[in-house]
Parts: sequence; C-alpha cells; structure tokens
Amino acid sequence: MILTEILVVDAVHYAQSESSKKRLLQRISEQAQNAYGIDSAMVFAALNARESLGTTGVGRGVAIPHARFEELDHVIGLFTRLEKPLDYGSMDHQPVDLIFTLLAPQKEGAEHLKALALVSRTLRNENVCAKLRSNQNEQTIFSILIESNESQAA
Repeated sequence: MILTEILVVDAVHYAQSESSKKRLLQRISEQAQNAYGIDSAMVFAALNARESLGTTGVGRGVAIPHARFEELDHVIGLFTRLEKPLDYGSMDHQPVDLIFTLLAPQKEGAEHLKALALVSRTLRNENVCAKLRSNQNEQTIFSILIESNESQAA
C-alpha cells in the first residue's frame, strides 16, 4: 500500500488553529465531505465515538484518528497540519499539530491495519515531521507525504 492509494491533494488541509479537539474533528469531517463526498455528520459521529474509547493522539505531536464505515469500499485518508498545536489528550500529554485521519470500510480489517501501519511509519520519521511542520502550502505538504512514502517503499 502507498499513500497515493488513500490520500488525495484535496484531502490535505492547513489550519492556523482550532479552538478544541471537537472543533478539529468537525473540521476534518467537513474536509471528508468536501474531498470524498462522505456525509460530514456521519464522519464526525464516528470519529467522536472512536475518541471516546481512547485517544488517537499517538505522541510527538501526532494524532491518527480513524473510524469504519459501511458505505466505504476502500480506505481513504485526510491530513491536517495545525499552525498552533492543540491539546488533544495524547498519550504523551503533548499538543498535536499533525493529524492523519483514516476512514475505512467496516469489513476490510487488513486494509485498515495496513493503512494505519503506513501512516504510523511515515509520521514516526522525524525528518518528515520537521518538513511538514515547516510548510503551510497544502500542495507542498501533500508532496512531502507522498515523497516520504515513495522513498520508504524503494
């Protein structure tokens, strides 16, 4: 699996700040509707439900919110970079500024796990995270993500 299979440039967003984790998830849900045509209310409810089970803030300023949907036939991704890190309730208690959201089919467990592993591997790379944090242009952010993934695959 490669990132271009799950992420499109229209699903990459740069935001100066969000007032709360809830507002961030709302923004991501709106982004899902705009980029992929998925109902934003349904996405928001699913992401909120997943967060109620435990934080998806994995540490070092990174969160990977994810949810499953009957309506999807493949995994799709959204990426958000915040200018001002947000308290996300992460495991390491650090605020979050890099958020990669995964929306997966209800029945496709293996594909979902492969996508989670791919995103996790990508965002564990300190050089990639530094490049993402130093850019505000959504096309550039998309390119950084894709190029890092291509170099890992090579």
